Amino acid sequence: MPKHVPKLEGVEPGPYPFSQVVEANGFVFLAGQVGDAPGSHGAVPGGIEAETRAMLDNVGRLLRAAGLDYTDVVRCTVYLRDFDDFAAMNTVYREYFPTEPPARATVGVTALAADYAIEIEVTAAR
Repeated sequence: MPKHVPKLEGVEPGPYPFSQVVEANGFVFLAGQVGDAPGSHGAVPGGIEAETRAMLDNVGRLLRAAGLDYTDVVRCTVYLRDFDDFAAMNTVYREYFPTEPPARATVGVTALAADYAIEIEVTAAR
């Protein structure tokens, strides 16, 4: 299947020049997700645990809109602004991927958009 940008019910296009979800060859690629609440701007309060949970909830919202779930995720890349948050992030991450977690890389970065502490890229398979 060639590249396809699906129109997803309940998912509004963002103000930036990228698609929230792109499908190609049986894979579903999600744009980087951050720890904000839908319709808001900026990180949710409560520290890295709350931001990680909100980020992964945003992933789930996009997956469900595409007819998928967390069990369909095959690859993730997590970007952390402070690598001291690695253990706390992993604690929350395990709640969303308790068994057979996807392959993952975790990268320390100096900055993320809008001062977020964490961002994730996700690839799922149909």
